[in-house]
Amino acid sequence: MIEILNRLVDEIEDRLVEEIDIDALAISMGTTGYHARRMFSALAGMPISEYVRRRRMTVAASDVIGDEDLLTIAVRFGYGSVEAFGRAFRSVHSVSHGDVRRDGGPLRPQPTLRFRLTVEGSSAMDARIIERPAFRLIGHAARVPLIHRGANPHIQRHIASLPPAEHERLKALSGADPRGLLQVSADVDSDYAEGSELTYLHGVAVEADAAVAADLDVIDVPAGAWVVFRSSGPYPRALQETYAASAAEWFPSNPWRLREGPSIVAILDRAEDFRTATSELWFPIERA
Repeated sequence: MIEILNRLVDEIEDRLVEEIDIDALAISMGTTGYHARRMFSALAGMPISEYVRRRRMTVAASDVIGDEDLLTIAVRFGYGSVEAFGRAFRSVHSVSHGDVRRDGGPLRPQPTLRFRLTVEGSSAMDARIIERPAFRLIGHAARVPLIHRGANPHIQRHIASLPPAEHERLKALSGADPRGLLQVSADVDSDYAEGSELTYLHGVAVEADAAVAADLDVIDVPAGAWVVFRSSGPYPRALQETYAASAAEWFPSNPWRLREGPSIVAILDRAEDFRTATSELWFPIERA
């Protein structure tokens, strides 16, 4: 996967003034756009679309400093107007293109990325691969923004809005693996951009043919393979670090890639104040 990401960066660099079809490029390299986008975001710390925009504005800055007409520059880099180009330029460099043309800066260039796999060998990730028949995730869903680090207050408010009796009711409905109350993230933006919306479901897993009460939301999950990572430690930091390590260490070293579908967190054990927890992180996967 590391080699594919570096090839993708090279292709982006060659096409900065063209329309870039990330999905088609990923397929031509033997993977999927979904997996490439998720791995890029996890390893680079930004969505691939954001990286493309930053690289374009970095290269465009050298043109802005010259005497060429600004509309010509804007169109070259895919913008229909000077105003749209100016908004993108300011969002990257924090100054207007007019200021840069007059003063030559300041600029905030985005260097070309290069991915490398560092093998430490000090510990192995606790992971297992399982095949699951189709099942259903049922519970109470809400649309929330994606937050990469720390507790998500929108999710916390959603969970807190459910009465204690509803938590007990859901626990009693759990009828398939993963067992117990689950934290489900679905419909996640393929770029995994912070602030983008996802569907969060607080609920349980049941068999595919299970009857579901009308007041519960349902996510139907097709049959397929899953990788399950176990983490223990401060919550949610240890879980978020496990997610990051899956992209940096596990996926580059194993012949599997993410497939579209919900990711699931199952809390196996936790402290009373929830400051520490042992949990499992479930990702849908397919052979690369």
